[in-house]
Amino acid sequence: MKTELENDLTRLFKKEQVLTSKEERICYSYDATNKNFLPDAVMLPHSTEDVVKLMRYAHQHKIAVVPRGAGSGYTGGSLPIQGGIVVSFEQMTKILHLDKEKKYALVEPGLITQQFADHVAQFGLLYPPDPSSVKFSTLGGNVAECAGGLKGRKYGVTRNYVLGVEAVLSSGEVIQTGILDEKDESPYDLQSLLIGSEGTLALITKIALRLVDKPQYENTVLATFDQMEDAAEVVAATTASGVIPSVLEFIDGDTLECVLEYVRLDDIEKSEAVLLIEVDGKNKEEVDQEFEEVLKICKEKKSKGLQVAQTKEDKDNLWKVRRSISASLLKIAPTKVNEDICVPASQLPTMVKRIKEISEKHRVNINTFGHAGDGNLHVTFMCDSRNKEQMERVEKAVDELFKHTLKLGGTLSGEHGIGVTKSKYLEWEVGKEGIGMMKKIKSAFDPDNIINPGKIFS
Repeated sequence: MKTELENDLTRLFKKEQVLTSKEERICYSYDATNKNFLPDAVMLPHSTEDVVKLMRYAHQHKIAVVPRGAGSGYTGGSLPIQGGIVVSFEQMTKILHLDKEKKYALVEPGLITQQFADHVAQFGLLYPPDPSSVKFSTLGGNVAECAGGLKGRKYGVTRNYVLGVEAVLSSGEVIQTGILDEKDESPYDLQSLLIGSEGTLALITKIALRLVDKPQYENTVLATFDQMEDAAEVVAATTASGVIPSVLEFIDGDTLECVLEYVRLDDIEKSEAVLLIEVDGKNKEEVDQEFEEVLKICKEKKSKGLQVAQTKEDKDNLWKVRRSISASLLKIAPTKVNEDICVPASQLPTMVKRIKEISEKHRVNINTFGHAGDGNLHVTFMCDSRNKEQMERVEKAVDELFKHTLKLGGTLSGEHGIGVTKSKYLEWEVGKEGIGMMKKIKSAFDPDNIINPGKIFS
């Protein structure tokens, strides 16, 4: 028998846009945290008008609405923890406009990041934000979480490329910011509030994104080390040198071993740590000069091997190491608790040392990798959620990790957001006053607390 909600939604939208069977709803009940909350219904909008219609209905009936991209988040941002309606943007995937001369594009939020990057690359353009989930995460999700990526040190994060957004408020009203609103002279930067708000303030329906010229020259090297601290010293020294690599990725030895068992890469040797470093630019002489400086720093900091990519195939193999990490780690244990701390690059050697100490103290398996160029480390606790005693040790280790991160001048999240998994820690970083101000902003946008309720604030 149909529920009242199902009857209302099928009256407002096409039948294929509304999913209400339990089997269908289960598909939208979880994300990469592997936590599960069953929504009451799922709605697939085709346009801004659909979202407006839905929000007017939800506002009238005070029903929770949870925006969802690809469900690839690690902090529970798209989980319907209070039930309600999941709004999946999987069918809003158009590139609405591409201006090759002015170097920007207008897109819908459900477009996959890699598909967008591949499309603009055909015109000699680059969309730099490059999260590890690039092949399946959506642009809307990236904006909601302010995703970083492998090229963040040189090119910045998602925030640096958003020129404007269109968003639907809880009342069903539409706002536009940036280049989408020709009259945008407001003293309050609403656009910046929406970026990184984790889908708690409004539902983003259009995004204008800045593009840059694709670099013509690239040099890539995989540097190996006998000590993780030596690799971290390279990151600090490179930052101090003034050279800004487009990619500076850190991978610890245990993670590398998992990758080498997962994919066949015979020419890459096992070590305690590796750095994947790439330098790019428009001028070959400058790129070569910066690359030589990077190689020099690696040698000075006790690199035991430097594998320079000579061909595209070589480069693809080196990149395969980084891209294979997430899948390969599941060979260790069935559960991943993936934290994404960020510390100043100068503190990276100390942070790496602290992570080793935390692993030994709490007897937990920690795999560390990430965007070391901007201090963003993915500290991944491999465990089994069915083992209660082990999970208690993991929780204590996470507590200690966050305390050290903040002590070193870092932040709890470099790109994954707060969601539900980090909400209890947010006050450690921003204080009670900061939490209070954030709640006031949330209330101003969403007075009835129907947009993605239960997130960020514990």
